[in-house]
Amino acid sequence: MEELVTQIVGYLRGMWRFRWWGLAFAWVVGVTAGAIVYFMPDRYESTARIHVDTQSVLRPLMSGLAVQPNIDQQIAMLSRTLISRPNVEKLITMADLDLDVRTPEQREALIGRLMKDLQIRSAAAAGTNLFTLAYSDTRPERAQRVVQSLVSLFVESGLGGKRQDSDAARRFIEEQIRNYEQKLVEAENRVKEFRLRNMTLLGDGARDYVTQIAMMTGQLQQAQLELREAENARDAMQRQLVGEEPVLLPQTPPNSAVAIPEIDGRIDALKRNLDDLLQRYTEQHPDVIGARRVIEELEGQKRKQIEEMRAFGGGSQFGALNSNPVFQQMKLALAESESRVASMRARVGEYQARLDQLRELAKRVPEIEAEMAQLNRDYAVHKTNYDSLVARRESATISVEMDAQGGVADFRVIDPPTLPTAPSAPNRILLLPLAALAGLAAGFALTFLISQLRPAFADGRSLREITGLPILGTVSMLQTVERRSKRRRGLAAFGGGVVAYAASFAVAVAVLNLIQG
Repeated sequence: MEELVTQIVGYLRGMWRFRWWGLAFAWVVGVTAGAIVYFMPDRYESTARIHVDTQSVLRPLMSGLAVQPNIDQQIAMLSRTLISRPNVEKLITMADLDLDVRTPEQREALIGRLMKDLQIRSAAAAGTNLFTLAYSDTRPERAQRVVQSLVSLFVESGLGGKRQDSDAARRFIEEQIRNYEQKLVEAENRVKEFRLRNMTLLGDGARDYVTQIAMMTGQLQQAQLELREAENARDAMQRQLVGEEPVLLPQTPPNSAVAIPEIDGRIDALKRNLDDLLQRYTEQHPDVIGARRVIEELEGQKRKQIEEMRAFGGGSQFGALNSNPVFQQMKLALAESESRVASMRARVGEYQARLDQLRELAKRVPEIEAEMAQLNRDYAVHKTNYDSLVARRESATISVEMDAQGGVADFRVIDPPTLPTAPSAPNRILLLPLAALAGLAAGFALTFLISQLRPAFADGRSLREITGLPILGTVSMLQTVERRSKRRRGLAAFGGGVVAYAASFAVAVAVLNLIQG
């Protein structure tokens, strides 16, 4: 610590030797800086205050129905990005600042100066959305014109950007709706074509196919049971018919109708059965088709027997075979039984064919179910996205209408740009003391530089440390009366120069304050 103090004291002694040089240089630098400050051109600042009201009454009322972006965040971002090159170029045109611009270099310099000088200051309190727009220029009317243009640009950018965002969002949603509508129609067509191709397998639904097989199996078993009952009844009647003998009846005249009781009875029974079936089923039912086929076969057999009887027994007095009453009744009952047996066989065959077809097609049911599930899944995804986009479109439409009716953000100009009458810069009262301090600092720097260029040793110790040589002795200077008097006069003169320096700047500040006041 002692060495540091000694070194500092040595520096000060060396600088004291050249104090007049430092004082003179301080006067030169201070006066020059003061003159520069005094002759600096005045700059006039024009300001305007804008309040952005985002607390609309419609916002809580339309919550959940309309799209409500973060307006506060958008306004804050707008205030930070408003001073951009495209906006500054637009502002130059609006404020007629390009009238004196002749070259591209001048225009670039003007753009750079505006981007540096334009200011947007927000309020310190969060959420107030109070902004101050400021610009300073050497001409007050031009400063006012620039701030007015900046206010217009701020309002237009806020409202126009919101409308552009809403329109772009609506156009995008409309395009996506058209795309998904086309996809939805294609998915519906695929499902429809698949159902038409696999109608027999799907039935009421692809998952009830096992139920259809079970129902068809039950119907087949019931038909087989009825067929066995009819066959047993027919066999019993045939056994009873063996004990009865038929008799011959006289032949009918050639022009009269020939009757064969056995075949006629069966035909009558089948016709009665056919009438009953037609009351319950349609013409395409298997039982109806089987009954008609048996009736046609019996009628053909009757015609054949009549022809044979006429060919071989024309001279006999007995041309038709008949039976006794018991035999005739049994023949009729047997004919009915055989008709029923034929009908039940046709039904059993049809049910068996249907069941075989269902069992053969049942192997494709898992594949059909998987394909149907995939089609339904694709359709459900497209349908969900389509409904969501339609809902968003309606929400965007309501949001745009809400902005048009009530406005989400209201730009209010609290303080319009005014024409400044007093300069806002430079602050000469503050700059003049700084110029004085700059002169003093320059004087100290000059004395320190000269002391380092022309060093001197104040004592033998420092000389011994620098040179490394032994000091044999020192010679002291005797202080005479004349020398002391001369030293006091020099100190007084130097102090007077420093006081005059400070007093001159103090007087300059006071005079400047009176002039500005």
